Amino acid sequence: MPQHRLDPIDRKILSELQADGRMTNVELAKRVGISAPPCLRRVRTLEEQGYIRGYHADVDPRELGFEVQVFAMVGLQRQAEADLTAFEDRCRAWPLVRECHMLNGEVDFILKCVAPDLSTFQTFLTSELLTADNVGSVKTSLVIRGAKDDPGVPFDVLEERLSRTA
Repeated sequence: MPQHRLDPIDRKILSELQADGRMTNVELAKRVGISAPPCLRRVRTLEEQGYIRGYHADVDPRELGFEVQVFAMVGLQRQAEADLTAFEDRCRAWPLVRECHMLNGEVDFILKCVAPDLSTFQTFLTSELLTADNVGSVKTSLVIRGAKDDPGVPFDVLEERLSRTA
């Protein structure tokens, strides 16, 4: 967990980069109100401390031919830490699984999967996921459409919370 306490400029840098990770350091510095060299030092520090995990292009799966998106709710037969870790490791190896989250409650994991077509997903489901060691149950929901897909965190909520505690 990061040790460094973020000041308002650090939070503004993170907010701006979350919205547009491709902007130049000069543009970022201008937006947050500092000069370019200290801005670059701050960005590097935020990267080193784990606040910034990476930079990615937001590609459109459908434009690339991945027409099917499915959420799979997985129940395991055993939930010992070694079993949970083994399942997470297996999920990392499956290319169609884009996200894997352990949950509290009736379902142990939810997986976000993409596939070029329903047949490809069905093959993955029946030959990989359902037959994986320790998988007890799988329920799937096909995504019809998405209404919101915002990455990161809502910085306005963070700033509001911090202003109330100051």
